[in-house]
Amino acid sequence: MKKISTLFAFFTVVTLSAQNFQGHYDFDREHITLTFEMFKPDKYGNTYTFTDFDFNGENGISQVYFELARVLKTEKMPVGLHVEFNGGLGNGDFDGDGGLDGYTINNAWIFGANYGMSNAVWGFSTYAGYKVFKGTSKGNYQVTGTWYWNIIQEKLTFIGFADLWSENGLSEKTILLTEPQIWYHLNKSFSLGGEVEVSNNFAGYNGFKARPTLGVKWNI
Repeated sequence: MKKISTLFAFFTVVTLSAQNFQGHYDFDREHITLTFEMFKPDKYGNTYTFTDFDFNGENGISQVYFELARVLKTEKMPVGLHVEFNGGLGNGDFDGDGGLDGYTINNAWIFGANYGMSNAVWGFSTYAGYKVFKGTSKGNYQVTGTWYWNIIQEKLTFIGFADLWSENGLSEKTILLTEPQIWYHLNKSFSLGGEVEVSNNFAGYNGFKARPTLGVKWNI
């Protein structure tokens, strides 16, 4: 589920590409989210992308959200350069007439710096950047931290991310979103677990909200 943004970007011990599908049932929203993630390192850094598909509409997919991040970093660079694009769209019956009304999630670009450390047991990554929303004139920011901890090697892993950002300069409320996940690995391909989406002033809801999920992950 959204996202472990740049989570795999600090898996410096990983030398091969990694991708997975996740399916989460959200108990609060009462819908299923299907997520595809992919991470690919190379000698100039790494590329990370994910797409969320929300299935909470009578006609199937009600929202799609997409992120693509690139970190430019070589072995001689202590800090990487971070570039990221976010965007999405959705539909719903917002005026109560029985029809579907479409909407878009404002495109956003993030330009910043990335730093991380990792080994086979634990790791973290963090970046801070200038965030540009389509259609807005005020400057914004985003700070993101991600982590993983292999509590029991090859059996139990605790991972997650935390985002803090603004959407209309410093005059408006800031948004907090964090999604800690825990996974029990049945084998190298399948894991069972879930997450808790904890947010403040996120997705049209003013104030604090916690939304637990139950999930399954398939590592391809």
